[in-house]
Amino acid sequence: MKRMTRWASILGAVALAIPAAMLVPRIIAGSNAATIPQAPIDWRAPSPLSAALGRSLFDAAASAPAPADAPELVGIVGRLGQDAVAMVRGRDGAVRTLKPGEGVDGWQLGALAMDAAYFTRGTQQARVPLAGDQ
Repeated sequence: MKRMTRWASILGAVALAIPAAMLVPRIIAGSNAATIPQAPIDWRAPSPLSAALGRSLFDAAASAPAPADAPELVGIVGRLGQDAVAMVRGRDGAVRTLKPGEGVDGWQLGALAMDAAYFTRGTQQARVPLAGDQ
C-alpha cells in the first residue's frame, strides 16, 4: 500500500509540474540571441480569403466553355457510379458510347455527372455539358 501511495504522489507531482513548466517563458541562453522584428499588420491589406471568395463555389470548370474540338455530349445512359455510359458525337459526326476511361478523338472520358461529362487530353481538362444544356 505504501508503494502505491508513493507512486501516486510522484505521478501527481509530475502531472502538476508539466503544465507549470509549459507556462513559464523559455529563456534563450546568451545575450546574442537574434530577435525577429514583427512587422505591423496593415489593416487595409486585402484578406488572404479574398481570392477564395471570388472563385466559383463548386466547379470552376463549369463556367469555362468546352474547347471547340471536344466531343459533343448527346446523352448519358445508365446509373451514375455504376454502369453509366456517355453518348458522344465525335468529329466525324458518328455517335458512340463511352465508359469512363475510354476515349474519342484524343479525348478520354474521365467522369460523368447528371448533366455533363469530364474529358481530359494530356494536361487539358474540359467539362462538356449535355447538348441541350449549353
